[in-house]
Amino acid sequence: MVKFSKQFEGQLIPEWKEAFVDYWQLKKDLKKLHLFNNTNNTPNTSTTSLPKYIFSSLRNYSPFGHQHRHHGPIQVHTKLASSSFNGDMYETELLDQFSDTDATKEFFACLDQQLNKVNKFYRTKEKEFMDRGDSLKKQMEILLVLKSTFKEQQSKAGSSHGSKEDQSISCTFSNEEDSVRSRPQQEELQDTTSTDELERIEAPFSDSPGAEELAKSLQMKREDGKFRTLSGRVINCQGKNLRINIPLTTPSRTFSAISYLLREDLLNQSSRKCGPEGGNIHLNKTNLHHAEKMIKGGFIELYKGLGYLKVYRNLNMLAFIKILKKFDKVTEKQILPIYLKVVESSYFNSSDKVVKLADEVEELFIKNFAEDNRRKAMKYLRPSQRKESHAVTFFIGLFTGCFLALLAGYAIMAHVTGLYRPHQNSVYMETVYPVLSMFSLVFLHFFLYGCNILAWRKTRINYSFIFELAPTKELKYRDIFLICTMAMSTVVGVTFLHLTLLTKGYSYAKVQDIPGLLLLGFLLILVCPFNIIYRSSRYRFLCVIRNIILSPLYKVVMLDFFMADQLCSQVPMLRSLEYVACYYITGSYKTQDYGYCMRTKHYRDLAYAVSFLPYYWRAMQCTRRWVDEGQTSHLVNLGKYVSAMLAAGAKVAYEKDGSVVWLCVLVIMSSAATMYQLYWDFVKDWGLLQMNSKNPWLRNELMLHRKAIYYFSMGLNLVLRLAWLQTVLHSSFENVDYRVTCLFLASLEVIRRGLWNFFRLENEHLNNAGKFRAVKIVPLPFHEVDEED
Repeated sequence: MVKFSKQFEGQLIPEWKEAFVDYWQLKKDLKKLHLFNNTNNTPNTSTTSLPKYIFSSLRNYSPFGHQHRHHGPIQVHTKLASSSFNGDMYETELLDQFSDTDATKEFFACLDQQLNKVNKFYRTKEKEFMDRGDSLKKQMEILLVLKSTFKEQQSKAGSSHGSKEDQSISCTFSNEEDSVRSRPQQEELQDTTSTDELERIEAPFSDSPGAEELAKSLQMKREDGKFRTLSGRVINCQGKNLRINIPLTTPSRTFSAISYLLREDLLNQSSRKCGPEGGNIHLNKTNLHHAEKMIKGGFIELYKGLGYLKVYRNLNMLAFIKILKKFDKVTEKQILPIYLKVVESSYFNSSDKVVKLADEVEELFIKNFAEDNRRKAMKYLRPSQRKESHAVTFFIGLFTGCFLALLAGYAIMAHVTGLYRPHQNSVYMETVYPVLSMFSLVFLHFFLYGCNILAWRKTRINYSFIFELAPTKELKYRDIFLICTMAMSTVVGVTFLHLTLLTKGYSYAKVQDIPGLLLLGFLLILVCPFNIIYRSSRYRFLCVIRNIILSPLYKVVMLDFFMADQLCSQVPMLRSLEYVACYYITGSYKTQDYGYCMRTKHYRDLAYAVSFLPYYWRAMQCTRRWVDEGQTSHLVNLGKYVSAMLAAGAKVAYEKDGSVVWLCVLVIMSSAATMYQLYWDFVKDWGLLQMNSKNPWLRNELMLHRKAIYYFSMGLNLVLRLAWLQTVLHSSFENVDYRVTCLFLASLEVIRRGLWNFFRLENEHLNNAGKFRAVKIVPLPFHEVDEED
């Protein structure tokens, strides 16, 4: 049977761990009390049932027996807190039979502290979710009015002018010259979710809360002209205004926002010439769709947060019951019925606002987003976890065995034929080996990612929330291991077959298509549109790659720059991919002219670009985040990738030229970039090297119990960051081709990245836990602008 402490730790919300009952501290205090009782009772008797005898004697002969029967061993007093927000405070008074026991006083002091902490946190989160629920309900009312008005205008326009897809509704307003500043709600979003630049379209909103009066205040009329944004302007209509905020997460919205700003400047200039007159705002179907999507996401996150709060209440209630039972067992006092009444009547257990709000959210979601289909709504509100199959584990073992057997056979045959000896078989090493090394680096990296997921799960790091992964579509570590073993079995099997054909006397011209077909097959699987082989994950991967390539135009989220960092460790793989693509696209494989791409100037220029690209993409992401959030730390991070670009360029130039001048440039650039990267790894990404930490040279909060792991990881990261010295020292394995040495060093960099990944997400998780951030705060589309702003 699983102990409650492990069950409690496994079910609590990781980001709220500090707000839960400190069950382990209460157990420590209870253990002290147990040792204290045993120490005091040992000299008086030699029987095994001494504690029972002593406590029963105290109950029978205590002069305060009548008082204890009336009041019990303890009395819990309720004190009014300094503010109504904190609620009542509880303090336990020990009666005379407990008055001389310091361990008992410490236990009840800690118990009262935990109860007050739980009540305070529950009030805080309840108020937060209630406020968010009220905002979402208002947003829903506004959206319903705008959608109904839009449909009316569409029906009128369809009857008179025919149907048009890009129709819009317009709202009259009067213009003023006062500037509008950011709302406090937007400032809160900047602190929690690093808000985007917002595309702002404003429309008037009346004082009346009802939907009918709201519809009356919106003076709608259809107009064929273009629409404009009014960012930074106060639009008055019956004393209040409405602002529609659509995040600039795609290039189309970014470009449209820029065009809106240009139109705004032109319209403002014309309005100054013609005088202040009324204007119109047009809300088209696309804007309403984006607003509806944002509100839907807000309801989903709110419902998830309410579910977390229910779990928080139930687990804490169970923890109080368990620890009080243990106390009664140790002391043989009837404390559980007395204190449990206080816990049951406390705010976190007696309040029913969360349950009512959850029911209301369900009703609204079913009605407005699921077409009155409860089952459809529950797929969004309560997504079911994908069940793990034993077949996956079976096939992991099967393909692992196949991979090891094929790899052993390939290694023996390569050793017998002497493929990897220097200058032994240049055609094979220049044409086939890059394909093998490329797949080896990719799936080694993927395998390490699976190990990362396994480690994150063991340490209760909520990587799904950090990466914003859908619980029904995310890859589990078993799925990743299956993909890696299956893919590498295929790759090694094909290369083994290719080498077997060569040893049997087949010419390169007959078998050189095989590596190219292997690469083409994997690319076709990656872009396959059919629902096979983890289509949702493949689609998500392609979207992330698209976001990285067009990084200045897309909003940068955690998964995007995390993947871009992985690409920075895969520069050798990208260069191998570039060469293999050139070799097969130009048709050089037909004549085995593997030196053609090397002789082409365009290819050599492209080699520079490939070495720069991952760092350039990452630098552009830092630039976009600086534009969105305005934090100078992103500019400092940008400098790290600029230094890495300079070091990569110096390395490519030195490999091409080999002169002493470029060697000096390489040493200087690489040394500066390495120091820069090490500082950022340890201090910023991992959050270590804190001088005032209780853990020397680490940080206060550690997810791993053994500190030596952190020190070892820091040393290993330092050593692996210096792998560029091989370029200077020209070191290689004896009697082995230099390409094998390059693959080994590239694998070390991939391993370093896998180590970096764990501590990077650990630091991100601790930042979320420090702010008790367990659900996303979705920016809402409609914001009121007060007249005084």
